[in-house]
Amino acid sequence: MNRVKSIHQNYETTEEIKELALKYLDKYQPSKKSLHIYLFRKVMDSQNNTIEKSEVLKRIDAVLTDLEEKGVLNDQLYSEIKSKNFLKRGYSINKIKLHLSQKGIDQNLLKKTIEKIQNDNVNPDFYSAIRICKKRRIGPYRPEANKEIFYKKDMGVLARSGFSYDLSKEILGLEKKDLKIYEKKL
Repeated sequence: MNRVKSIHQNYETTEEIKELALKYLDKYQPSKKSLHIYLFRKVMDSQNNTIEKSEVLKRIDAVLTDLEEKGVLNDQLYSEIKSKNFLKRGYSINKIKLHLSQKGIDQNLLKKTIEKIQNDNVNPDFYSAIRICKKRRIGPYRPEANKEIFYKKDMGVLARSGFSYDLSKEILGLEKKDLKIYEKKL
């Protein structure tokens, strides 16, 4: 007879923690740090937790190294996939760096990922800024009558998106005929 597990399960053994990690990996593709935080919180929040934090951390680290060795958890693949998706959305290089570093990607891997983006794409920030403008209908996508009125607001949008002042100024100064040439490369 199979034992039914309750909603509030104790995650005390390494196998139970590994099972929890695999369920999470089935739904999401997290970085190593994100999975570590999730597992730690879940194990510590379990109802009748009798083991110490240091022991929990050792077990979680053992599970994570096992998953990395088997290739299930891969920060390099995570950073490449996320950076390409963010670039398609119109994120600047600065915003991509910030997001990946917050997710626990180490600096060497982050540097390699950014170099790969810059080698694969010609001026990725420029085209990302155009994507943002197109999506938000700002800058060159605004009607001519409203461009001067909303110039500062548009500069703010691009600055918060992580683009430099010079690039933002260049993008907002584009003419519609020039914009059509660049849109073909998007």
